[in-house]
Amino acid sequence: MRATTSSLTPFFSPTGVAIIGASLDPTKLGYGLSRNLVQSGFHGAIHFVNLKGGTLLGRSIHKSISVVPDPVDLAVLLIPAEAIPQSLKECGERGIRAVIIMAGGFRETGSEGAALEEECLEIARKYDLRLLGPNCIGLVDTHLPLDTTFLSPPGPTPGDVAFISHSGAICAAVIDWARGQGFGLSRMVSLGNQADVNETDVLAPIAADPYTNVLTLYLEGVSDGRRFVKEAKKVTCKKPIIAIKVGRFESGQRAVTSHTGALAGQESAFNAAFHRAGVIRVETSEELFDWARALAWCKLPTGRGVGVLTNAGGPGVTAADALESHGLHIANLVPATQKALRNQLSSAASTHNPVDMLAAATPQQYANCLRILLDDPGVHSAMVILPPPPMHTAGGVAKAVIPVIFSSEKPVVIALMGERLIQEAVEHFRAARVPEYRFPERAAAALSILAKRAEYLAHIMDQESSPPEMPLNVKTKDVITILNEFNQTFANDKHEYLPNDVTCRVLNAYGISTLPLTLATTPEEASELAKQAGFPVVLKLASPEISHKSDVGGVLLNLNNASQVKRGFEIITQNVRKKKPKAKIQGIRVQRMLPEGQEVIIGVIQDPQFGPLVMFGSGGVEVEGLKDVEFALAPLSRKEASRLIEDTWAGKKLRGYRNIPAADRESVLDALLRVSQLAIDFPTIAEIEINPMRVLSNGQGAFAVDVRARLKKQNNSH
Repeated sequence: MRATTSSLTPFFSPTGVAIIGASLDPTKLGYGLSRNLVQSGFHGAIHFVNLKGGTLLGRSIHKSISVVPDPVDLAVLLIPAEAIPQSLKECGERGIRAVIIMAGGFRETGSEGAALEEECLEIARKYDLRLLGPNCIGLVDTHLPLDTTFLSPPGPTPGDVAFISHSGAICAAVIDWARGQGFGLSRMVSLGNQADVNETDVLAPIAADPYTNVLTLYLEGVSDGRRFVKEAKKVTCKKPIIAIKVGRFESGQRAVTSHTGALAGQESAFNAAFHRAGVIRVETSEELFDWARALAWCKLPTGRGVGVLTNAGGPGVTAADALESHGLHIANLVPATQKALRNQLSSAASTHNPVDMLAAATPQQYANCLRILLDDPGVHSAMVILPPPPMHTAGGVAKAVIPVIFSSEKPVVIALMGERLIQEAVEHFRAARVPEYRFPERAAAALSILAKRAEYLAHIMDQESSPPEMPLNVKTKDVITILNEFNQTFANDKHEYLPNDVTCRVLNAYGISTLPLTLATTPEEASELAKQAGFPVVLKLASPEISHKSDVGGVLLNLNNASQVKRGFEIITQNVRKKKPKAKIQGIRVQRMLPEGQEVIIGVIQDPQFGPLVMFGSGGVEVEGLKDVEFALAPLSRKEASRLIEDTWAGKKLRGYRNIPAADRESVLDALLRVSQLAIDFPTIAEIEINPMRVLSNGQGAFAVDVRARLKKQNNSH
């Protein structure tokens, strides 16, 4: 729980900073912190505090925070962990409202450290303090300027990319790497243990910084999933957020019995959350800043057509492959463009896209041909590939094309291939804020991100102008009654899974079509139930200990008369006795068999961080093997449900494929909306799975053939 709701302004716009733990010893971190604050050029008041007193960097060292003169609204504590609580009290009494705690030795060390961290948080609540850290390296604002880190100089160069990190060591590496890569940072925040201020808290104040064009995040998790999505979405409407989420692979995973539970890991939840919030997820640290530079420096394209300009055929083909793999396409050049290119190049050159000017291409030909490409209406962005020219310098080409790039409303990235011979070009492009990458694959990925960002903003505008969606006609009160009846029936039982008939009633109340599934305990009873349902029928094993019935021969299809049903009852019983002799058999369920159709899976699981996740994909027995599934956060809009369907092969197939007839896609979309709303309305339902849902031909509907639902475990400790 956070310490307070007070403003974070003193962290980012302090009028005075006090360093508690300033040191005269140049080998101590307290000296490095003091040096960095002074050398950063901070224009506010700077105060040093240490019990020993003295003079440091031309300033007096105060023996106590209580005697520090105004103004002071930010304190940086670089003292041992055990001394932090008393220092926080003194800061609170002094009227300071923002404190950075750099020391380690808190929650990350075990129970004693966690208790010390909680004590600090209690003091912060009492005095209305906001805390950054502990176990962090502080923050930097290159434009204010302000540097509250103890890192070795030089610090980051001023720029337009903000970096927010759970790891202090990563911050140190990024500062040095960014300087070497030729781009600057606007703000950098090391969050540490996040006893109070967390990654979500800093999004809005950093996005409000006029010098920040892109926010980049290094995350090990999020403190409050739903709040993160809400706040991040507010930011991404205006400025892009790019995140790398580490810790993707867990060494252990909870036991699950459903396909939905098995497939809905932590990373599926993060992917769905990032998608809802408009956060761009990267796989590598290199991608994080490759894409940040493109988003910070480039205009956005109006489409996915790319023009490629090169002086060598091989890199052009490489670029074409890379662009296609990232969802872009090589633009078809209009005849006028090709004619203009031919007027610039030798007859041996290729004026088809990719445009190969050949090795002898001059800097002026690069510039002229790039201008012609960018004038083509089918070219929405461009990639210039520049290996070291044999007859000219790469630097000369850079100087020639930079004015063309500046004059165009279309984005251009550079694939600058090589090392020693391209350094002059590197410097020119970086000084001009034109993104350059060593190979076409990285350049193609950057162009793809620009296109996705443009499409996301268009989607946001479309959402704002769209009429509100009509509410679903659902019977919420019926579900309340059904669940209350169930809870009363099993009041003294640790029953989590709803019986099949109860689950069907719940789904029916929300407008999802199910097939009656009745339980028989004898072959004769099964035969009678089959007659009532109408032939043909399906027989399914009923056993609380066997989740995947078909694996043990527990499903028989297309039984057309009473004798087949009786014999089927005996066959299933024998199959189970052979494979699972100790399993409890409740009986055999009888269900009317539907006509042929396509099979999909729809599932919902309550994620502890982000709430209900909706799953859609290929259904049937191979769902876990195929893994043709996608997830999205509930509640779904119609557009989000449609996207969820289209992002899977199962969804594309609903429109028809070769000899597979089209199925009732609209019924599937409707079912997704309804199960999504059910999960939002009833968070006590931990899991819902429909597998398979049989989708009949257009206009014939979709039916939940096999259903299961699990309630959250009741906490009986109180």
